[in-house]
Amino acid sequence: MVDSNTDSQIYQDLITPLNTHFASHSKSSALEPPPPPKSYWRFSKQDFFPEPSFQNLSTYRTALSQTCHRLKDRLFGRSTDANELVDLKKQSEYDMKQCLTWWDLIWMGFGAVVGSGIFSITGQETHNDAGPAIVLSYAASGLSALLSVFCYTEFAVEIPVAGGSFSFLRIELGDFLAFIAASNILLEAVVGAAGLGRSWSSYFASMIKSDADFLRIRVNSFAEGFNLLDPIAVVVLAIANTIGMSGTQRTSCLNSIASIFSAGVIVFIIIVGFLHARSSNLVPFFPYGAEGVFKAAAVVYWSYIGFDLVATMAEETKKPSRDIPLGLVGSMSIITVVYCLMALALVMMVNYTQVDVNAAYSTAFERIGMKWAKYLVSLCALKGITTSLLVGSMGQARYTTQIARAHMIPPWFALVHPRTGTPINATLLVTIISCIVAFFSSLDVLTSVLSFSTLFVFMLMAVALLVRRYYVKDVTPKHGLVKFLLCLSVILGSSIVIIALWSSNKRGWIGYAVAGAFWLMGTLGMVLLPKQRVPKVWGVPLVPWLPSLSIGMNVFLIGSLGGVAFLRFFICSAVLLVYYLVVGVHATYDVAHPGNQEWEN
Repeated sequence: MVDSNTDSQIYQDLITPLNTHFASHSKSSALEPPPPPKSYWRFSKQDFFPEPSFQNLSTYRTALSQTCHRLKDRLFGRSTDANELVDLKKQSEYDMKQCLTWWDLIWMGFGAVVGSGIFSITGQETHNDAGPAIVLSYAASGLSALLSVFCYTEFAVEIPVAGGSFSFLRIELGDFLAFIAASNILLEAVVGAAGLGRSWSSYFASMIKSDADFLRIRVNSFAEGFNLLDPIAVVVLAIANTIGMSGTQRTSCLNSIASIFSAGVIVFIIIVGFLHARSSNLVPFFPYGAEGVFKAAAVVYWSYIGFDLVATMAEETKKPSRDIPLGLVGSMSIITVVYCLMALALVMMVNYTQVDVNAAYSTAFERIGMKWAKYLVSLCALKGITTSLLVGSMGQARYTTQIARAHMIPPWFALVHPRTGTPINATLLVTIISCIVAFFSSLDVLTSVLSFSTLFVFMLMAVALLVRRYYVKDVTPKHGLVKFLLCLSVILGSSIVIIALWSSNKRGWIGYAVAGAFWLMGTLGMVLLPKQRVPKVWGVPLVPWLPSLSIGMNVFLIGSLGGVAFLRFFICSAVLLVYYLVVGVHATYDVAHPGNQEWEN
């Protein structure tokens, strides 16, 4: 859905009320000399904890005594578009540089998503779960990812800020839920970066010697899983994040060059695969049935992870209304087609029973007499890990920046460097944490990283989009809100029932038909409700059908993760909740109610 408003008109609509509010102060401000610029590298208590609640021990005790009241306020406290676009950006003191185009975003999406996953996961799932139908597994996962991309794109076009899902959820679902969801996904991203660092080290060592631990230092006195120290992973992470700190445009150019090389290798793999294809290898197409296809889809979904980090670059795009839809939707559409073609090339080259579970493509090339090509595959995988680290370092830092702008962590981490136009403090924070984790933790300890939180946030983004379309505070009548919440509850409930039936191994059609009928009724009920907001520039088509389908698919994938992922999510959320009650709720309450006490930014 497209509106004729331009980006500049939308921006003016948002800041005009703020300009009017501050107009009375403009004359007196003009008479005063501007204050001297602050040094970027400053470390006073006021820079870390400027809020009244943390001025001294007495004020902090008073704040703690009001925790219940403040928590209730923040549970239902929602941000606004203008607050995220204008007010919070002032915490950074300097603006990030708007230097990215749709071309940059497409290659950033390619670099972030196309890592080592397609090379390491495809063989395992083809051999064990899906057979030749692995193509459909990639198509189903790609559809689910594309639905989430649609939701991200609508928000990013209208609210082009660095916070990505954190800002979007904060506007529609409130402070508390946004903090729990976004901080979990940030934690996963940071630990995931450590895992990528260890993977880079393993690939590099394997190219030198057939031993992935060749370059690691074993310390027998340390616990198993933490006793292989990896200095190479630390160096790689430090270099990638340093490049990210040096400038967005420079990092984007390096990523584009590396991604173009990777695209060339992938085209080579696809062409050679089809030249040596045998249609007989596609029979039987469903050796493990539909269950195997969906099981594989839940696993190969992780090959699509990374586009959410690209959405955090919206603040640095030159023309969000054009660049973000082309960059995000375009890159994910291309990646889905590429993955399906790569999977099809593999299963047509080699019978699924002979596909190597660890090195599918390298072994396939050996079988057709192209042993040298395995080095090309290794280089492509190494490049994929490197670009994932580059784009990931930028995305993680921008998540952190927006969380700091909201004062959920010290606002010192929100500062943007005046020369580079990048959030150096936030980048240093995620770099140090990921380097420490990568140095000590082995890959098997980090394997549960990409799990619950990512899909949970994707599901919440679909919910937030429906809330944005069907509920506007002080506009939507109470009975309209009740009807909307009822329809939403039916959609969520029926989706949960479907995955519960699937997880219990019940394959009778009656239960699925009833749950599917309820999902259909909930979505149809929402179709009959009047929309309260129309996208100004670019909107998700077929609302509420596509967001409702996204909710169902993400809930299904969440349910297929297993108990360990649920346990990890709840443990991390409990730790984050303690931090929020001790620090976050008081800082954000002070920011939301500045009239109660005077304080300085």
